[in-house]
Amino acid sequence: MKQLAITTCLALVMALLLAACGGNTNNNNANVNGNWTANLTDQNGNPVFAFTTSLTQNSDNSITGANLNFTTNNGCFSNGATETGSFGMTRNFNGNVSGSFGLNVTGPSSGNSGNNTLNLAGTLNNNTISGTWTLTGLQSGCTGSGNFTMTKM
Repeated sequence: MKQLAITTCLALVMALLLAACGGNTNNNNANVNGNWTANLTDQNGNPVFAFTTSLTQNSDNSITGANLNFTTNNGCFSNGATETGSFGMTRNFNGNVSGSFGLNVTGPSSGNSGNNTLNLAGTLNNNTISGTWTLTGLQSGCTGSGNFTMTKM
């Protein structure tokens, strides 16, 4: 009888532990999929660029972007810019998501905004990504660096 009580107690404890670890099956925040808005500032905190995009995390943790739209007037990027990147996710017992994030925006190889590259490197904490950015390019005004924040819409 004593063994049965101990076995039952252990089974109950294991069931509770498993439920606590995997009970939340809501994976809406388990990736970067969705629409994002980004604000980039220079080293002094002055606004430089802003854009919206739709990100998709692939099974290999690579990221592709679509519907890139710069909401600030700039000559560094035009239609045809591509977005690629990566995301390394971690998730804690409370369902909070964090991880390393990288995104590269590259202008089309031809035209006025060709060969400009914007690199973002940061950290995701739930629905906010923050970090640093660098811009390299051939056109005047298409170089720089600073900080950025992206927010999931």
